[in-house]
Amino acid sequence: MPISAPEPLLEVGGLRSGYGKIAVLHGIDLHIGAGEVVSLLGPNGAGKTTLLRAISGLLPVTAGRVRFGGADLAGGDPRAAARAGLVHVIEGHRVFTQISVTDNLLLAGYDLPRRERAERVEEALSYFPEIAAKRQDKGGALSGGQQQMLAVAQGLVQRPRLLMLDEPSAGLSPVLVDRVLGVVRALKERGTAVLLVEQLIEKALAVSDRVYALAQGHLVLEAGAGEADLPHRLERAYFGQDVPNALHA
Repeated sequence: MPISAPEPLLEVGGLRSGYGKIAVLHGIDLHIGAGEVVSLLGPNGAGKTTLLRAISGLLPVTAGRVRFGGADLAGGDPRAAARAGLVHVIEGHRVFTQISVTDNLLLAGYDLPRRERAERVEEALSYFPEIAAKRQDKGGALSGGQQQMLAVAQGLVQRPRLLMLDEPSAGLSPVLVDRVLGVVRALKERGTAVLLVEQLIEKALAVSDRVYALAQGHLVLEAGAGEADLPHRLERAYFGQDVPNALHA
């Protein structure tokens, strides 16, 4: 008797979403396995941020399904997603500027028992020595890059099964970009899945198992991150194909 493949950790099927009457996503299908790092690439305006927001419950799903860990998340909210183990670090620096780094992280784990929350704060800080050294400083005293690192650390406090990162390298120096992407590698080794939206294609592919590409709200490519000629295929998928059919080119 053949052994069936394990159920994906995240399964998205026929997903449509947008902003009010403005449709952005047109039937997206993707999956992510436990412990897998997947990059979501595409030109500006392709729908990458919209897709992450629809998956995490920040935007309504107008059609299709979102299943996580075997449970239906479509129609839920970000708190329900986070409780299930799906954590979304949104684009930009979303930290509390008037309280300390430590308090920012404690708030991220507000629903945990006190001792466990303190342990998770220390665990999250261990990934980022630059902000661990500033744990008593206010969030507003951090540089833009350090605030971005703090935002990622806030997501780590939840010990997610799947961490969705929306352009975590934005505003970071090359050294700090490598630090954040090194955290992605460490999470993979620990068995945490990551869905990564990133403009630095080569760096994203270096930490990923697979890649999806979006253009004009359609999925136009799915490939292994190490496949030959992938940068050229991405360019063709973005700009050189009839968008709805490019996935099958």
